[in-house]
Amino acid sequence: MTKIFNFCAGPAMLPTAVMAKAQDEFINWNNTGSSVMELSHRSGIYMKMAAQAEADLRHLMTIPDNYKVLFCHGGGRGQFSAVPLNLLPQGQSADYIVNGSWSKAAASEAKNFGDINVINIRQEHDGGEVSLTSVDEWPLNPNAAYVHYCPNETVDGIEINDIPDTKGVPLVADMSSTILSHQIDVTQFGLIYAGAQKNIGPSGLTIVIVREDLLGEGKGNAQQATPCIMNYKTSADNDSMYNTPPTYAWYLAGLVFKWLKDLGGVKAIEKINQAKAKLLYQTIDDSNFYNNNIELQYRSKMNIPFWLQDESLNEQFLAQAEQQGLMALKGHRIVGGMRASLYNAMPIEGVQALVEFMQKFEQENK
Repeated sequence: MTKIFNFCAGPAMLPTAVMAKAQDEFINWNNTGSSVMELSHRSGIYMKMAAQAEADLRHLMTIPDNYKVLFCHGGGRGQFSAVPLNLLPQGQSADYIVNGSWSKAAASEAKNFGDINVINIRQEHDGGEVSLTSVDEWPLNPNAAYVHYCPNETVDGIEINDIPDTKGVPLVADMSSTILSHQIDVTQFGLIYAGAQKNIGPSGLTIVIVREDLLGEGKGNAQQATPCIMNYKTSADNDSMYNTPPTYAWYLAGLVFKWLKDLGGVKAIEKINQAKAKLLYQTIDDSNFYNNNIELQYRSKMNIPFWLQDESLNEQFLAQAEQQGLMALKGHRIVGGMRASLYNAMPIEGVQALVEFMQKFEQENK
């Protein structure tokens, strides 16, 4: 059987070693005679696993003690609502930076809960090249409740590498597609959230990392209408177990954290991710057959869209790619073309196989 490499943007592939371990202990976890998904989330053995998963994530990201780590429901879209419900008091506004599809969706949802100032930083130059306004030129409101942005846009293949200086205004980041892919300084953010289904684990789990002062006292800073399972303060006070969490997804995330630690941590995976992206972009740039329209400094290392000059060959390209075990390369319906998602679990061998196929396909179809 041809080796399969899954380039899906999410839910994405998980490390083979993690999947093998989960399979091995699926019906008998830790000699309990039960699957981990069958055990009470309040049992001692499960709570020990959950605490270790949090400790490993804190270690990987060097998360300070004055930040809470929450294991939540609802995915990234759930956080589009939870963030303003928790952080946007009545009478204040929040800045939302829009550079692609997901940041636009976040801003649209946030408008349901308060005053939102949308700042569009996307630019399209002559010839179709896509660029962004530099972070030091963003017209931010110094009195905003927070600034929200998405460092990596999975649909558009756009990445903001520089962390904006918000002059003390809490910075909120949707890191669903970049968390754990490269080193960051958590202290530069007030809140980070990430859907798990790209670099952490299966869908159904969302990680929230929030600075304690943003939680407030008592019931916290959340608006009165905030549902209890979206209230960060409630979740923090109950160790993410105010209600039953996504237990199996939490367990799998813990396995991924251990796998990443064994690999050498975020510093090690960052080098691998840089090498993968460099290899694919070099192949695209060396060709007149393929192209990418994102300005060099804003090219995503996680999600790489590319287009065939002759788009009548698209279906043929995808069909032959699948025959070679290169799966889920079809671009998002909004932008078309192709898209290769190179999250942490994608080995360099997968990108090498893709590059070899692309070069062969080009030679055969010039």
